[in-house]
Amino acid sequence: METIKETLVRPTHSLNLLSQQEIFAAMHSNAEVFQTFRECALAVLNTGNERDDAAEILQDYADFKVEIIPESRGIKLRLQNAPASAFVDGKLIRGIQEHLFSVLRDIIYTQDKIDRAGGFDVTSGPGITDAVFRILRNAGVVKPNQPPNLVVCWGGHSISRSEYDYSKIVGYELGLRGLDIATGCGIGAMKGPMKGAMIGHAKQKNNRGRYIGITEPGIIASESPNPTVNELVILPDIEKRLEAFVRLAHCIVVFPGGAGTAEEILYLLGLLMLEENRDVSLPVIFASGEDSASYFADMDRFLRATLGEEVANYYEIVVGNPGRVAQLCLRNLNTVVAQRRTRNESYAFNWQLHIPEAMQWPFISTHENMAQVRLDSSLPPAQLAIELRRAFSGIVSGNVKAFGIHQITERGPYQLHGDSTLMAAMDQLLREFVSKGRMKLKSGDYSPCYQLSALSATK
Repeated sequence: METIKETLVRPTHSLNLLSQQEIFAAMHSNAEVFQTFRECALAVLNTGNERDDAAEILQDYADFKVEIIPESRGIKLRLQNAPASAFVDGKLIRGIQEHLFSVLRDIIYTQDKIDRAGGFDVTSGPGITDAVFRILRNAGVVKPNQPPNLVVCWGGHSISRSEYDYSKIVGYELGLRGLDIATGCGIGAMKGPMKGAMIGHAKQKNNRGRYIGITEPGIIASESPNPTVNELVILPDIEKRLEAFVRLAHCIVVFPGGAGTAEEILYLLGLLMLEENRDVSLPVIFASGEDSASYFADMDRFLRATLGEEVANYYEIVVGNPGRVAQLCLRNLNTVVAQRRTRNESYAFNWQLHIPEAMQWPFISTHENMAQVRLDSSLPPAQLAIELRRAFSGIVSGNVKAFGIHQITERGPYQLHGDSTLMAAMDQLLREFVSKGRMKLKSGDYSPCYQLSALSATK
C-alpha cells in the first residue's frame, strides 16, 4: 500500500490550546487507550475507503505509527507510514486533519476524564447522561442558538446500489427543506443521506449544513468516516453512542440495513414503549425504495410477533416517495419543537427522554453474556426489547468488531437461548438478512456468528 513516510500535523481548532496538565494527560495515556487511538486514527486516515474489515486495514498498514509531540501551547502529531490517500501533494486533507484531532479528543481526553476522579461519572444513569452531554458539547455538536432541525438517519452499510440511491434522494429532499443530518458516519445508508443533503443545501445556498458522524471505537475501526462528515464525535461505547443519537434527534429516519439496524430499532422502540416516555415526542419513519419494501415488511412482522401489535404505533412506514419522507420529517419536527417550547425544554439535547440504566450500561458480547440474554415472551415489551437489542448487539460485534470477531474465532459461535416463538421469529429475520447479504459486504463467504436454540418449554 502506498504511504507517506513521515509528516507532522497540528490541530486546526480542536485541541489547539491546552494546559500543561492536559498535555501531560495526553502524553501518559495507558497502552490500551493509545492502541485504540492508533486504530481509530488509521480509520480516519482511510476516509473514503469502503472496506469494512478492521483486521485487513490494520494488516495493510501494520507499520503505521502515530506519536503525540508536546509543545509549549499544545500538541502536534507525528504520522509515519500513513495512507497516501489522505494527502494531496504531500499535505494532509483539511477535513481528515480535523477528524484526526477529533479522534485524539474523544479517545485520549474522554478516557482521561472517565479514569480521573472528578471527571466523568459513568457509574450511574444521570452520570452517564451528563457524560454523553459533555462529550457532545466538547465536540461542538451540542450548540446554543441552533435551529432544531436535526434528522438522525440509521441504516446499513452493506446495502444495494438502489438502496443507497434511495437514501441519497431522501437526503436531498431533507436538504432542500433546510434539515441537517446525523448518521453513524460510515458508508451505505450513512453516507447516502449526507451526500444528498449536501446537494440540497447547496441548491438552497445553505452553506451551514451539518453532517454529524456519531460513532464509537469498535465501529470506526472497521467503518471509516465517509468524506461528507464535517462534525465527528466518538462516544466511548455503543450504549453511549445510541444515547447520543436519541438525545440529539428531532426526528429519526431508518433505512434498510442488517443486524446493526435491527439493534438500533430495538433500542429506540424499547425507549418509546416505556410508560415514562408516553408524552415524549420522537417521531420515527421507516423508509425504503419500492424494490426494498420487503425489508420493513419483514421487520414489522418481527416486531409485532415479539413486542406485540402495539409496537406499530411508534413508527410509520413509507415505501418510495422520498419527498413524502422529508415532508413527514418537517411536519413531525414542528410538533417536536412546539412540545419542547411548551415545556421549556432544550432544543439541542433531549433531557426529558427517560433511559433506564439497563440500557445505559455497556453490554460486552462475551459468550457468557450472550448465553444469559433473556429471550422470554413473558417479559414486558419494553424489557424484551432491551434483551433483543443485546442479542443483536452481540451479533453485530461478532460480524464487524475486532473483539467480537476474535471471540468467535477462539470459541466458536455465540449461543442464544429463548422460547420457541421468539427463536422462530429471530431465526426467520436473521435468515432473511443472511440470504440478502445484509450481514457483511462480503456476503459470499459469510458464516453466522450465532446459533439459536429454543428452550424445551416456554415460561
